[in-house]
Amino acid sequence: MVKVLLAGESWVSATIDHKGYDPFAHTQVEIGCERLLAVLAAEGVEVTHLRSHDVAEKFPQTLEELGAYDVVLLSDVGSNTLLLHPDTFTRGRPAPNRLKLLREWVRGGGGLMMAGGYLSFQGFEGKANYHRTPIEEILPVDIDPFDDRVEAPEGVRAQVVRSGHPVVAGLDREWPILLGYQHTTLKPDAELLATVEGDVMLAARRFGEGRTLAFTSDISPHWAPEEFMSWDGYRKLFAQALTWLAGREI
Repeated sequence: MVKVLLAGESWVSATIDHKGYDPFAHTQVEIGCERLLAVLAAEGVEVTHLRSHDVAEKFPQTLEELGAYDVVLLSDVGSNTLLLHPDTFTRGRPAPNRLKLLREWVRGGGGLMMAGGYLSFQGFEGKANYHRTPIEEILPVDIDPFDDRVEAPEGVRAQVVRSGHPVVAGLDREWPILLGYQHTTLKPDAELLATVEGDVMLAARRFGEGRTLAFTSDISPHWAPEEFMSWDGYRKLFAQALTWLAGREI
């Protein structure tokens, strides 16, 4: 069984409702990856979901802790959340650099995937800020140094360009619509698996003994609409991606 640590893909919504003279505030934790977790469980992939607000404190701090997993999936969680453990941010104490830690873990045989979103790659207003980090170094793509979103409310379709690769084996050549993605640039030693509007949609790379994958759109709304998530290929794509990253036979 492939064991995956999914970090991110949740948020806390804080709202103030005004009813006449009287306002009241309320908060709610939102989970963006429920559909993905369900389809991966059906495929026999074991996923530990570390919600965004827990990542700073609870994401692994040693190679031994990372060794409990085959694959780490970073989705919609910025680099600051990985860099700033509470020991550092609140108490002013040294702590491991978990971006460097992930690089060494992949070099030794781990699998890393980044999925797109407002806090992935460089992100909304550049706030994800993975440009010029150890994560950019090991991914199959170079990251823009500015807001890298390509919003496509009209819908755009990704196309498989390397159908023989295990990650995209058996998938439709053209996918259902997506509503946006992030612009990146393919590294010279990476494999381009799917494109969208002439840009990278899906790319794979080997780094040391490990493997990395970049999926530049979202695994959940808003960029991933119902048309994409209800497609049979949604389940197959991510199950095959995580299995390949783990170095297992498909």
